[in-house]
This record gives sequence, C-alpha cells and structure tokens, in this order.
Amino acid sequence: MKNITVIGVGYVGLVTGACFADLGNRVICLDIDEEKIEKLKQGIMPIYEPGLEELVERNVRAERLSFTTSYAEALKEAEFAFIAVGTPEGVDGEADMRYVRMAAESIADVLDHPLIIVNKSTVPVGTGDWIADIIRARRGDEVEFSVVSCPEFLREGSAISDFMNPARIILGSVDRDAAEKVAQLHLPLRAPIMITDLRTAEMIKYASNAFLATRISFINEIANICEALGADVKEVATGMGYDPRIGPHFLDAGVGYGGSCFPKDVKALAHMAATHGRHPQLLYAVMEINADQRRMVIRKLRDVLGDLHGKTVGLLGLSFKPNTDDMREAPAITIAHYLIAEGAHVRGYDPAAMENARRLLPEMELCPDPYTLAEGCDALVVVTDWNEFKHLDLARVRDLMRRPILIDGRNIYDPGAVRKVGFIYRGVGRGFNGEGITDPHRPLNNEKGS
Repeated sequence: MKNITVIGVGYVGLVTGACFADLGNRVICLDIDEEKIEKLKQGIMPIYEPGLEELVERNVRAERLSFTTSYAEALKEAEFAFIAVGTPEGVDGEADMRYVRMAAESIADVLDHPLIIVNKSTVPVGTGDWIADIIRARRGDEVEFSVVSCPEFLREGSAISDFMNPARIILGSVDRDAAEKVAQLHLPLRAPIMITDLRTAEMIKYASNAFLATRISFINEIANICEALGADVKEVATGMGYDPRIGPHFLDAGVGYGGSCFPKDVKALAHMAATHGRHPQLLYAVMEINADQRRMVIRKLRDVLGDLHGKTVGLLGLSFKPNTDDMREAPAITIAHYLIAEGAHVRGYDPAAMENARRLLPEMELCPDPYTLAEGCDALVVVTDWNEFKHLDLARVRDLMRRPILIDGRNIYDPGAVRKVGFIYRGVGRGFNGEGITDPHRPLNNEKGS
C-alpha cells in the first residue's frame, strides 16, 4: 500500500484517486473548493461518470479514500502527489496555468519530506521543469523531491475502464528512479510502460489528442466531399477502416469534436508551435473544419426550412458526447447560438446534461424527454449519439412534430428506414442515401451518363 495524494477532484483527479484506492492504496483527494469536498464527503459526485459513485463509495467505506481541503493534511504522509488540476484555454489559445502554479506553490509551502510529484494535468511542454523551478525557488535544496510527467488518456464516459485497462502508461522524468517508482504504482494494470524524458512525455499527450482530432476533421472533410459526389461516408469509413494501417476508430462523420480535451489541446499545441516560430497549418485546418461542422447543421436546416426565423428546432443531445454531462465546447452550444441568432426558438433534451444546459443556455427551452421536445417542432437535430435516441419510436416523434424534418448530425439512423416512416432526412455525408439527391445517375462534372 502506498500513500498517494491527488490534487484536484475533476474528471481526471477524482477518477485517478478512486481507482488508485481501488488498487489497494491509501489515497487522499484534495481540492480548494470547499463545497465540492463537502459534497464528496456526503457521497455527492461533482461530475457524472458511469460507475464513479459506486467506486468512490466502496473505497471511502473501506477507508482507503478520503477528501480534504488542507495541503498539510493531504501531504503529511504522502509518497506521491498527483497534480490533476484544470488547465483551461487562455485568451490566445494557450493553456491557463494558474491552477498548476497554485498547486506547485502550495506543495512547496508544506513539503517536509521526500516526495514524488506526478503531473497528470495536460500542460505545455516544459511544465515539468517549470514546476521543479517553482518548488526550488520556495524551498531551495531543503527537501528532496522529483517531478514525473504521467499524462492521462481517460475518455469521459469510460474513464474508469480506461484507467483500469490502459493502452499504455507514459512516464517522463529526469530522475529515472522516481519514474520507476511511479511505474511500480501502475504495474497492477498490466499495461505497456514507456519511460522517457519530461518534455517528450508531455508532447506525447498533445500529439495523441491532436492526431485523434485530425482523424475526426479528416473524415468530416471527406463527408463534405461525399455529399457533393453522391457517396456514403459511412461506407467509405468502413472500407477505410479495414486497412490495418488506418483502422476504424475516430472515423465517424458528424458535427465535430468537443469536450475538455481536443479543442483546448489542439489550440494549445498550435499556440506553442506558433510562439516558437513554427506554422502549424494542419492544426489550423483541423480547427477550421471542426468549426465548419457546426455551421453545416445550420445550412442543412436552411435548405429544408428556408428562413429559420420563428421556426422551432429541437436538439437531441446537449453533452459533447454520450455518457457524460460535460458540455465544455459541446457542439450543441454553438448550434443553439447560431439558431437563436437567426430568430429560431430552440428546445433541448439530454439524458445527463440538463443542469449544465440550464446554466450555459438560459435562452433554450429544456424538455423532460425526447417526445415532449418533438411536440410542435419544425425540425429535430441529433447532436449527441446517446443510445436512447437510437431506440425512439420515430412514428410517434413524426406525429408530434409540426414538420417531419430530421437532421441526423451523428448518422445514427438508417436513411431509408427513417424516410419510410415519413421523415425528410438529412445526414452528414450520406450522399444519395442521406442528402435528398433524387437522381443517383446524375452525371458528375458535366460528363455524360453511361
């Protein structure tokens, strides 16, 4: 059993602390938000994540997991201190490092024994050195410590499974012995462990997220071309995915990526590159394509409804992805703002994100279920691919709507089946199947048909 402190109880920190406790360690989770810590002591989770409440409850009951707002209490017997605080987007796209600085300074102020500081937050390359400099500036050589980078690769909605079954563990440090000790913490997970230097480990996180965001923007670019040429992007992606050099993952065309990681990390990486004299044109293109996918929804609505002023549009799904209540950089927010700017009345429903939506989109009418949402709507837009939406009674939905128009922003429905029910259907990159093109033999590029 090791004594571990986790600083920050957001998605990464709380999942990391609870999972390490479940592996048999003694874990203290620390946060300066007194209300959040008090609720956790009462068993109230600050986030929605499947399985997290049960995991926390089990380990609190076993006295392996506890919560505090005191750095002195949290670090008193700690062997490892994981920094898992937020690094929100700054004014120019850079990572805002104020919370990391606060954590490093607070650690330095109470540190009185050797400690391995493990950075889990997604931070600019060079942060590990910066953290070490902060602590040395406040404590000199008074106390021995080491800094290890251990970037997280947790997906919201499956964070516990991702922690317990990681594809790899990345560790970076100038202190090989410290990195080996952090590796020992992760041995029960039976995952490949890569040990490298601090800056390379930090870069692996950014490069990984930027590459996944690039795949999403790539398939959305292909989807737009498919619409023009009459091909079906779902079939295209399936055919591409059979190639082992490509694989099937992150090739789902739709309204683009969102959440707390991809948008922020791509911008931060582009900012780092630009400030060091590089021109990250691919990253800029990835971001522009992603932004255009939101505008694409509005174009499709205009195509079938004309002027959107006075029209009622319902958004099915508000969180940025299923199985989470997180609405950070959610496509629904941008789409709703566009619709409201054009004079439309916007309704929304989400299985988990209603409270966040009430705060972030006060102009939106929130509905208790998909059928109430559909009543009197001129169009519905699938924004988040919750499983619940795949099993709706579409005939009932059609009968409740003023006009049976469905914009499938996640391609969760079969175009033919939906049209058979009586909907006017528009998918993303579905070609002749999903875009309402009636003549599949229409010659392309002014060529004669065969």
